[in-house]
Amino acid sequence: MLSPSFNRVFKKSSPNCKVGYTICLCGGSSQCFFLSGTSPLVDYPNPSVSFLSVSFLPQVTVYLGKRDFVDHLDHVDPVDGVLLIEPEYLKDRKVFATLTCAFRYGREDLDVLGLSFRKDLYVSTVQVFPPTQEKKTPLSRLQERLLKKLGQHAYPFHFTIPQNLPCSVTLQPGAEDTGKACGVDYELRAFCAKTVEEKIHQRNSVQLVIRKVQYAPEKPGPQPMVETSRSFLMSDRSLHLEVSLDKELYYHGEPISVNVHVTNNSTKSVKRVKISVRQYADICLFSTAQYKCPVAQVEADDQVSPSSTSCQVYTLTPMLGTNREKRGLALDGKLKHEDTNLASSCLVDCKGYLCVCVCVCVCRDVAVELPFVLMHPKPLDQPSSQPQTGRTHTHTHTHIYTYIYIYTFNSIQFNSIQFYL
Repeated sequence: MLSPSFNRVFKKSSPNCKVGYTICLCGGSSQCFFLSGTSPLVDYPNPSVSFLSVSFLPQVTVYLGKRDFVDHLDHVDPVDGVLLIEPEYLKDRKVFATLTCAFRYGREDLDVLGLSFRKDLYVSTVQVFPPTQEKKTPLSRLQERLLKKLGQHAYPFHFTIPQNLPCSVTLQPGAEDTGKACGVDYELRAFCAKTVEEKIHQRNSVQLVIRKVQYAPEKPGPQPMVETSRSFLMSDRSLHLEVSLDKELYYHGEPISVNVHVTNNSTKSVKRVKISVRQYADICLFSTAQYKCPVAQVEADDQVSPSSTSCQVYTLTPMLGTNREKRGLALDGKLKHEDTNLASSCLVDCKGYLCVCVCVCVCRDVAVELPFVLMHPKPLDQPSSQPQTGRTHTHTHTHIYTYIYIYTFNSIQFNSIQFYL
């Protein structure tokens, strides 16, 4: 049973809603997210503080300290929490916890006749009750407080997210699409069963969607700059195009200033300049494919005559609000209670990943691509996480599939400097 300090959060609300919200305070100012069984919706003043996932039976309760787990490139925040169970209800059954990373590449309503458009990238299962005798990981501060608060029927669990797994990404559905959106998501589930291979029934399980995220690095990279020259027929001199940004890292919703310097030593005239921000998403299933989608665009009739120079600054702001009708656009992983934004750039711990690509197009157009980073800043209250030593229970079942992933990055493309003949 729950202690009195936890019982106070339950409050009757709309009987037609099956989802509830509640807040659980443990040890003063510490917050933890709470999953439970047949609890009604709590009419809490600030429902975004915590989340509740409803199962049919209240005998298994899962406590988590957060829903966003940060990828620090050298390690990922561990998924650690506490399970509160009632042994009288279990009888001869056991309690397992499972962490799943899955990629959905087709509409949910098309899952018929045993065919599912979903592939598990990573599945890890640990036995929580009865506890095994194997060596366990050290308890976190949150787990210690919860175990002390909940009593003898509370048991800790711990998962380590591999570094090679992608961040949570959602592909924007179309207006006619129904069901769960495509993309990569993470789910934590606790269930009761005699064996781990037994079919999981909804009445005996409780689940919560979590996210793997990345925040902007503390030390941004060098200022992006790219240049190219183009020669034309019947012209002994060339046109030189130089493009630069004031910085490499931009936050979501921040305007991007693009410096364009054109030195026209040719005999041709520049008619217009077109600048677009494009999102590139690499989606690897059975084969690798790259999808690009423009998310912001500026076109100006700035002419540059022969033997003249032009230096202009253009401003673009890539935002989801102006791209909600574009199907398949990559977005950050979404939780049901909140909105999302354009997918953040994926950081990879390797040299030369953010390369500069120069592209010279046909039809007398001059084009260059200038990659940049679009991410969220690290929250001020985000604690610095260090990798924990030790390992989880050896009684685990882990499957890793490395041939499905989504990575996204952004680039500014200057793709239409046209010349008058």
